[in-house]
Amino acid sequence: MNLPLELFIGLRYTRAKRRNHFISFISLISMLGIALGVMALIVVLSVMNGFENELRGRILGMVSHVTVSSYDGRLQDWQALDEQVSANPAVIGGAPYVEAEAMLSNRSSVSGAIIRGIDPVFEPEVSEIHEHMTFGALTDLQAGEYGIILGSGLANTLDVVPGDRVTMITPQSTASPVGFLPRLRRFKVVGLFEIGVYEYDRSSAIIHHQDASKLFRLDGAVSGLRLKLSDMDLAPLVRHELNQSLIEYWVSDWTLRHSNYFKAVQTEKTVMFIILSLIVAVAAFNIVSTLVMVVTDKQSDIAILRTIGASPLSIMWIFMVQGTIIGLVGTLLGLCSGVVVASHVEVIVPALEEFFNAQFLPKGVYPITELPSDLQQSDVIKISLLSFFVSIVATLYPALRASKTRPAEALSYE
Repeated sequence: MNLPLELFIGLRYTRAKRRNHFISFISLISMLGIALGVMALIVVLSVMNGFENELRGRILGMVSHVTVSSYDGRLQDWQALDEQVSANPAVIGGAPYVEAEAMLSNRSSVSGAIIRGIDPVFEPEVSEIHEHMTFGALTDLQAGEYGIILGSGLANTLDVVPGDRVTMITPQSTASPVGFLPRLRRFKVVGLFEIGVYEYDRSSAIIHHQDASKLFRLDGAVSGLRLKLSDMDLAPLVRHELNQSLIEYWVSDWTLRHSNYFKAVQTEKTVMFIILSLIVAVAAFNIVSTLVMVVTDKQSDIAILRTIGASPLSIMWIFMVQGTIIGLVGTLLGLCSGVVVASHVEVIVPALEEFFNAQFLPKGVYPITELPSDLQQSDVIKISLLSFFVSIVATLYPALRASKTRPAEALSYE
């Protein structure tokens, strides 16, 4: 084989059965350590990516990409405003809304709730809530009939089922001869929805926007206009453009209202990457230990190579090849196992939950109760390059030490 001398000897040292079995054991541990670190990094980052995408999708299925409202909270002619903002090419849908807080009660059960008044015809253009209905449909909301659709968690708290009635108590009060009394209205539960984000399922209720306008004394007006964009990442740009043309309105977008969620996930990804990279670093220390022991074990071989003309640089390359092979094999093993596990997280986690009879992500604690995975090529490449780079760096000290071996001293005891 026409291989360079350094590569040939380095490969031979890697394949050879060692006289010291402890060195072979440390080499194996080094490979497995690197493989474990790479696999853990790939799986964890894939789960974090999936968590971020799932959280973003579910939240934006309930909220809007961009919101336009008047400063006094009363938007009278939302149809004209809808035609005006639809001129922006990024806007693909618009729907009116009324949003307020109220108390809902059913017998002895009472809970606060975010009440959203919607138009059942236009709402599917801006949200995906119609796809998460577990009972009924948005079209069951008819103006004047005072129907209400509850989140699954809120319905459980109030202990109601479709067909039951709940009492809504609004912050506004009505003057009477005996003083100010709270405004009350009975609503019939006509549907249930479950987004999968506990915060919304537990505290959201939907009614017809005309009923909401009467109940909250908006006199036929709405709170604002919700917009859906062709690309949700364009929300800041569209908000800026609408702010320039709609001076008399207040424009907001999802990055302002929910940025903390995604900043927290991004921070967690960065921290987890740093922490799990320490596994690869520990495995790299094992490579250093392995090569130092190999250099000590091969002192006579190094001395002979030096006497027949091998340069210190050649000796250095020999042991760098050996350490790099350990790192490369460990990286490839971790890469393959990590990709396999990350691609089947949705199957592995339920199997483990069933085996241990436990729920890893209980409702009420985590916003998402399933463990999603999104394997991204950029993460795999970044992790693999990091592992390989650390492995190469770990070979420098032992290889440099081997290159400084003095033949006369090494052969004096042979």
